[in-house]
Amino acid sequence: MMTDKQNITLFRASVLRGMGADEGQVKELLAYNENVFQSDGPLPQFPLPDEPHVERWRLYLNEAQEAGVFQALSARLPQLRFPIEAGMSEREEYRMAVRRGIFPHATGLVLREPERMELKIHPGLVGGVPVITIPNRLDFEDVYRAILRKNEPEDVPSSLGAVMIGGFNNWDRINAYKQHWLEENSEELWPLEFNRFTSDKSAYQDRFILLSRGPYSKVSARELDMDEEVWLKLSGFIRLEHEYTHYFTRRLFSSMRNNVIDEILADYMGIVAAVGIYRSSLFLHFVGLESFPNYHQGRRLENYKGTLSPEAFILLQRLTVAAANNLEAIHLRHAQDLKDSSRRAGFLAALTRFSLEELAAPEALDFEWFTNRSVEGQIQ
Repeated sequence: MMTDKQNITLFRASVLRGMGADEGQVKELLAYNENVFQSDGPLPQFPLPDEPHVERWRLYLNEAQEAGVFQALSARLPQLRFPIEAGMSEREEYRMAVRRGIFPHATGLVLREPERMELKIHPGLVGGVPVITIPNRLDFEDVYRAILRKNEPEDVPSSLGAVMIGGFNNWDRINAYKQHWLEENSEELWPLEFNRFTSDKSAYQDRFILLSRGPYSKVSARELDMDEEVWLKLSGFIRLEHEYTHYFTRRLFSSMRNNVIDEILADYMGIVAAVGIYRSSLFLHFVGLESFPNYHQGRRLENYKGTLSPEAFILLQRLTVAAANNLEAIHLRHAQDLKDSSRRAGFLAALTRFSLEELAAPEALDFEWFTNRSVEGQIQ
């Protein structure tokens, strides 16, 4: 007798074959679309308490009100003290800062409009999360490189306007704990205490969001037949809720990836938060599939294709269009209930049970099939 997982895999493979995939492409896409969300069981009671790092970021927020955001964060995050230069990650001073918490005295990252940076703690159902907004696009790219690319001058996709950062080793938190600990203990014992302290990653690793400003996913207001100021405002709502959804799935379901299913879920939550209802046409513009089967080069979908072959990437596009259109129909079925943010959280939890193939399948539109595949009690 086959297990539920084996039956689901057979179903997913049949969906892919129905879309024209050969056996090699089936294998590629089954691996790419493997569901890694750990979403069994009931939802917790919302809202969740803040994660431990948020308390320290409230201190940064207070300091920013006096000194300015960039100055406050530069004093706490050593990556912001180094310029963006080739080979920076191999320099000894840089390694000492990011691997041992020995900060350099001078600040080396020069931004064009540092005074425009903003910092806030964004509240939500799974706790508050620090959000750094960087309106100047070139400044956003340099801070992105500093935090995520070890201050190396790597290209940043023009369609990338925000990122949820997880697992950031915050030496400021470690050094603050060490200073407090040494008030009652000797320096010689610190290596042992350091090993004990860092055995719990939540004690020193942070999660926070970097946001830019501008049209979401580099889609112009003209393309959407919208007023430019209205579209810029909606873009901000979508971008923030999109990244918070990544935080939501990471905290509740232990996954946050550069993968199409993650992007579908995050854009779903962002679009609904911004315009009150899910419109697949918006999402398809965002990822470059508004004129499918033609693909709009330079749009976001190519950021998530991983190592897929060109043929499998074309099939991924077909799956993405079908899944987005099905999701719109499913949302409309529950639209009244989904105006409530807690119910949307339950719906999101239900969606994490589906692979891309399942969400793209014609069966997804069958009410009984969909609810049977969802988390019990999380969608009505």
